[in-house]
Amino acid sequence: MTLAAARPAAAARPVRRPRRGNWAALGFLLPALAYVGLFFGYPLVANVVMSTQDYTVKSFYTGQAPFVGLDNYAAVLSNPLFPATALNTVLFTVGSLVFQFTIGLALAVFFNGRFLGSALLRSLLLLPWLLPLVVSGAVWGWMFDTDHGVLNAGLRALGFDPVPWLTGTGWALPAVILANIWIGIPFNLVILHGGLRAVPASLYEAAELDGAGPWQRFRHVTWPLLRPVTGIVLMLGLVYTIKVFDVIMVITGGGPANATQTLTTWSYRLSFHDFAFGQGAAVGNILIVVATLFGFLYLRSAKATLSETAA
Repeated sequence: MTLAAARPAAAARPVRRPRRGNWAALGFLLPALAYVGLFFGYPLVANVVMSTQDYTVKSFYTGQAPFVGLDNYAAVLSNPLFPATALNTVLFTVGSLVFQFTIGLALAVFFNGRFLGSALLRSLLLLPWLLPLVVSGAVWGWMFDTDHGVLNAGLRALGFDPVPWLTGTGWALPAVILANIWIGIPFNLVILHGGLRAVPASLYEAAELDGAGPWQRFRHVTWPLLRPVTGIVLMLGLVYTIKVFDVIMVITGGGPANATQTLTTWSYRLSFHDFAFGQGAAVGNILIVVATLFGFLYLRSAKATLSETAA
């Protein structure tokens, strides 16, 4: 075939145009993209811009906020409250995650065995997760009351001295951690129980025939197959816990003497109490960076786990 004969054939090829289905898919996708851009992308960009400005109450009226670069971040990191606040955030996050996951896993294993009333009891345990956080915080605040709280009433009945849960600097942080553990247990229970239900019963039967006891079956059957679900639970719990605001604010407000001040409550205080909006935005961005870092670590570990499973 000559070159001249090939040209008409090439010219006769139909031009590929987007199919109607592609435009329809794009039409369904655009509202979601608009929602994410409007309610997530724009606030994030605005917060980053504000953290580089000297944004005060006056700026709301004049619209002028001088650019200060990284001065707000330097002021936050050099603030005497930053080390204690960061430590409180770590203790609150780790303490909550360890006990939420441990108790949630124990309950999930317990409810994995079918018995009369298990479904009803499991539904009742979801109540802390379904209640608004403000309501849960208010209830725990009443329970922690030094003079009239039910916890101190129980201690008095047992012959112990009352504990200054909300007024003692050494007790306030454990108090809010205890309240957050109670709130987070149902989430761990639901996800882990679903993961346990996905484990084939035949594996347990085979392990039992080989003479494996309850602990051996959990260690060699349940736990390895539950690892992907465990990673999801811990990652979501970490991202959620590290930014907890409602519970702490309702119970202690960050006090006493900043004993329960975390990065989230400190950001709120800097912005709406001290009116240092730029520094408050800087603290919020630090939290975003930390949460994003853990998110990337989780995705990397999840990819490695999937590779091992496929191999």
